[in-house]
Formats: sequence, C-alpha cells, structure tokens
Amino acid sequence: MTTQFVTEYLDKKIEENENYIVATFYDLKVHHNLSDDELEVFLQLAQTKLVNMGYLVYFTGARYNYKNENRIVESNEILVAIKDEIEE
Repeated sequence: MTTQFVTEYLDKKIEENENYIVATFYDLKVHHNLSDDELEVFLQLAQTKLVNMGYLVYFTGARYNYKNENRIVESNEILVAIKDEIEE
C-alpha cells in the first residue's frame, strides 16, 4: 500500500460523488487485500488528504449529520467523508 494507492483510491471515490465519500471494509480488506497495518496507514493518509481538501472525516461508529439527517458510520463502513462546504 502506497501513497499513490491512497490518492488513486480517493480520486476514484471523488469522481463517483465529490460531496459524500464512503470507504467500506469489504472494498479495502477484501477487494484491495489490505492487511490490518496497511489499513491503519491508509486511514491516516486518507484522513490527512481529505481534511486538507476540505472534507469532514468520520470513522466507524462516529455520528454525523448529512443533508439534515443524523447518521452513524456503520460497522461495514471504515471511513465517511463529507465535503465541508456543501449546501444542505
């Protein structure tokens, strides 16, 4: 797992929906075959990159508000990022 992987992964997610990004356990652990250590590094790098890009970042179990709806990052979701400047 490299910083290039993090960048490419997040770029793909941003293309899908630039305002609301979800990284799932299945996608990272099974599809991309990240080890537990690689997953920790991914989360640290992704959080830094996303915060610098103006996103609010939440991890499994965290509560957040999106489009005036209270939500929680589900157990199968590792990371949720919301563009800080979106109009709700």
